Amino acid sequence: MAKPRIAISLGDPSGIGPEVTAAALSRREVRRSLSPVVFGDARIWARACEAVGVEDPLAADGELVEVTRLGAREARPGKPDLAGARAQLAYLKAAAEAVGQGGCASLCTAPLSKAQVNAAGLPFTGHTEYLAERFERRVLMMLAGARLRVVLATTHLPLREVPGALETGRLADDLALLSKSLGRFGLSRPRIAVCGLNPHAGEQGHLGDEDARIIAPAIAKARRRGVRAEGPFPADSLFPKAIDGGYDAVFAMFHDQGLVALKLLHFRDGVNVTLGLPFLRTSPDHGVAYDLAGRGEADPSSMKEALLWASRFG
Repeated sequence: MAKPRIAISLGDPSGIGPEVTAAALSRREVRRSLSPVVFGDARIWARACEAVGVEDPLAADGELVEVTRLGAREARPGKPDLAGARAQLAYLKAAAEAVGQGGCASLCTAPLSKAQVNAAGLPFTGHTEYLAERFERRVLMMLAGARLRVVLATTHLPLREVPGALETGRLADDLALLSKSLGRFGLSRPRIAVCGLNPHAGEQGHLGDEDARIIAPAIAKARRRGVRAEGPFPADSLFPKAIDGGYDAVFAMFHDQGLVALKLLHFRDGVNVTLGLPFLRTSPDHGVAYDLAGRGEADPSSMKEALLWASRFG
């Protein structure tokens, strides 16, 4: 059987994305699982391979699509540049286009800097939001490891905006999408635990009414559609039950509510997965780490897992 072609966007050329990509692609388990197509820059790629001390893993079985040709000062490790900021978005666009046209089976994205892209005058909220708009799909962000899967009702929002972003019908639709999407990973009737928004899930209205007024009706509506959702539960006591296998996924109301628990357990091997796209998109669960860039010391474990997820489930 032919190995799946996986599109890989190289991420911020001044961050650790190129290095963890080169290191992960050099691992035997990854090489046996996929044929990589890297969208980036030849200078950046060669420097990354040198930094991590590997022969070019694309030479034997792979392809580099050169989207940019940055100068040495435009992509210095740890020193982001506006040209590099524009380049990282160009890599994403080119890789997404390749997958959208069917040239690759899945998309794996190395970390980019949202702040730098915006500083370059390109409005950008994140990979998840960009892909949702590009492919006109309702999507969900899932962060996952071997013991815990967390899906977010809201993603990159200021905390003060979260309550206003929660709506019963949308949450019910998201739960239905989550239940259906988990089938890709072999979970035909997943059990989903839903976090409350407020401490103690509102304490019967004494600590906020959103849990009873918005979230509980959404769960009831989703259950009428066949979704095995339960809650809303206090988040502080829910996660230990999910980690012990009581639930297949946790649906959290906001970014840090879910990801603090996920990263505590899967900081090195967690995978970011976008659910709802016409293809599978994965990413390592970390950022650009400018302080490590160019030193060849960044841990490629999360990128390795992201690539393996893209090949196994795409």
